[in-house]
Amino acid sequence: MASTSHDIPMLIVSDSSSSERRISPSWSIATLKAKLEPVTGVPARSQKLSIKIGSQAAVPIESADESVEVGAWKLQAYAEIRVTDTRPPGLRENYTDVSAVEKFELPQSEYETRTDSVLAYKRANKLGRFDPSAPEHEQQKVAEAWKEVEERDVQTGKRCRLLPETDNRRGTVGYVGLVPEIPGASGPWVGVKLDEPTGKNDGSISGKRYFSCAPKCGVFVRAARVEIGDFSVLDDLDDELNDEDEEF
Repeated sequence: MASTSHDIPMLIVSDSSSSERRISPSWSIATLKAKLEPVTGVPARSQKLSIKIGSQAAVPIESADESVEVGAWKLQAYAEIRVTDTRPPGLRENYTDVSAVEKFELPQSEYETRTDSVLAYKRANKLGRFDPSAPEHEQQKVAEAWKEVEERDVQTGKRCRLLPETDNRRGTVGYVGLVPEIPGASGPWVGVKLDEPTGKNDGSISGKRYFSCAPKCGVFVRAARVEIGDFSVLDDLDDELNDEDEEF
């Protein structure tokens, strides 16, 4: 939009766009609509305009004669001009839905041959799975996890509560062992039958059952988050529940 010294900066808002534009009070309604079409994607003939200044109610910008200048609506800097699309929903372009947009996917075989990738960097610097000592490190982590289970005396059938203490959830240990269905997770997991339906599952992961409980009463956590003890069942359901990614 060409600007003059009398142009006013305003916020143009539609269902699929939001931007700042300079508007001339001398433009007619028809001219304004024509200039807003490439900005909002809404055809001029399908636009319904309104202006909102501060906390005031929106006022329609409309007239039987669209040659009327928009300055008649007393434009103010950074007021909002709302562009409403009057077309039926089925006829409107959706510029925010990218699900139908064709996406480029690099085949894994080609990715592995590239020299400018993260994989190539890790391979060159012997990081991650390319570290010769990676298996040893992984075995050490698994051994430490089992040691945590032993030191905390985590055994099936024992009462427990989840840590940190602010979690407030209590239950009974239903399973201790490996859960290969949890992606990228080695070492032992502790399956807990919670007293209240504040968990993630019913004791099964990806269709494999490890223990049985009511829906949403099961959760798998690391032993570090389990404290064994004579914990009674809580009467009230606590409002503050832990929803971290370290449980499944």
